Amino acid sequence: MNEVVGRDDLLLLTLDTLRHDVAVELAAAGRLPNLTARLPGGTWEKRHAPGNFTYASHQAMFAGFLPTPAGPGPHPRLFAARFAGSETTADGTFVFETPDLVSALAARGYRTVCIGGVGFFNKQGALGDVLPGYFQESHWEPEFSVASATSFEAQVARAEKTVSELPPQQRLFLFLNASALHQPNWFHLPGATREAGDSRLTHAAALEYIDRHVGRLFDAMSSRRRCFAIVCSDHGTAYGDDGYTGHRLGHESVWTVPYGHFFLEPPT
Repeated sequence: MNEVVGRDDLLLLTLDTLRHDVAVELAAAGRLPNLTARLPGGTWEKRHAPGNFTYASHQAMFAGFLPTPAGPGPHPRLFAARFAGSETTADGTFVFETPDLVSALAARGYRTVCIGGVGFFNKQGALGDVLPGYFQESHWEPEFSVASATSFEAQVARAEKTVSELPPQQRLFLFLNASALHQPNWFHLPGATREAGDSRLTHAAALEYIDRHVGRLFDAMSSRRRCFAIVCSDHGTAYGDDGYTGHRLGHESVWTVPYGHFFLEPPT
């Protein structure tokens, strides 16, 4: 990462609330063509979330604690604040002196931009200001929210505008929190109803919806130079698993998340 930072643009795309099992099933069935075309080997890596709900997980990720590989460690990290005794800081780790990665990248000349999704990014009140407040520039509109059936399209359009407005030489760190998978998501499945509510099937339909539009985001982020992209879930969610529903709880469906990172090459 010491070679990547300062040379390439950076993208962190969190697919908020995405379950690992649903992501793996859809990839194996060929239902995520745009994501699997980028994922190494066309598959998701199984990881453990650093938190069991959005706020906790993103606070950890912005400090350099991305989801951890599910096998026994220690596992070297891509980014880490300088911290005596860290067992996951390696030669290839980008080590920063600030308390968070976002300000560290800003100090290296990056334009840091947040495109929010779920309520913790809506800037409506003090709590909704905390996570966007890490960034030099942040955007949230009702069209980006969990209540919008076209949230990801609207977020991608904002990302395209952001990229188009930057000077060619300006490096970019873009963070996008995709809200489409979060409840309510029933409206992404044709024939589903508000009364029937959300399920693994509607969750899967929301992921297919994201896949249909994610290519535009990847194209925008690689339009000026090579981009290093991280695509992952911040936590999963339960749909009646062992009697549990939702997240902010300690269940396998919540702690286990899909992850992938890869380079997006510019057009030749």
